[in-house]
Amino acid sequence: WFSRDSKTMADSEPKEPVTGEEGGDGEGGDVEAECQVDFKPLIELPPEVVTKSGEEDEDVIFKMRTKIFRFNEPTKEWKERGTGDVRFLKGKEGEKVRVLMRAEKTLRVRANHPLSAALELKPHAGSDRAFTYFTPDWSEDPETGVVQQENELFAFRFANAENAQKFKEAFEKVQKGGAKDMTVIKQDAADAEKAAEKKEEKVEDKK
Repeated sequence: WFSRDSKTMADSEPKEPVTGEEGGDGEGGDVEAECQVDFKPLIELPPEVVTKSGEEDEDVIFKMRTKIFRFNEPTKEWKERGTGDVRFLKGKEGEKVRVLMRAEKTLRVRANHPLSAALELKPHAGSDRAFTYFTPDWSEDPETGVVQQENELFAFRFANAENAQKFKEAFEKVQKGGAKDMTVIKQDAADAEKAAEKKEEKVEDKK
C-alpha cells in the first residue's frame, strides 16, 4: 500500500518540457529558425551602367548662362534652341577649345564646335547683350536628335550687357591663345555671374 502511494506521488511530479534539441519530436523547436525564409527578387537588376558625357577629358575654362538661337535659312527666321550654360571646354592634353551648350532641362546638345580663330563674333541686331557668329557645328538636330555636321548661324543672348561683354572677352582671349591662362578666364566668368546676381537683388529690393 505504501509503495503504491509513493508511485502515485512520483507520477504527479511536474516534468521538464522536452525540446527538439534534446531529442524530442521537434514540436517545441527553435521557432526563430523555423520562421527564417529566403526571399529572392522576382527580377534581377542589371549591373549599374556608368553614363559618360564625353567631357571627362576636358576642363571648363568659361561658363555663362545664356539663351541660344539658330537662324533657319528656309524660313529666314531665328529659332530659339533653349536656355542653359554656354561653356568653353579645353582638352586636358593639348590646347584645343570647343564651345558646348546643353539645354538646361533636357541636357540635349544645342551647340558643339571648335572655338577657332576663324570665327567672327559680331553684335546681334545692334544689341549690347547678344552676339552672333557662323560656324560648322556638331550638335543634335532639333527635330530628329541626330548628331551631324551643319553650318549654323548662332546667336547668344545674355541677361545683361556686362555678361555679354565677359563672353566676348573670353571668346577673343581663347582665339588669341589665352586659353592657357585659365584662371583669368574663369575669374571673368565668376565676376560676371556675381554682377548679374547683385543686379537681380537690387531689382527685388525695389519691388
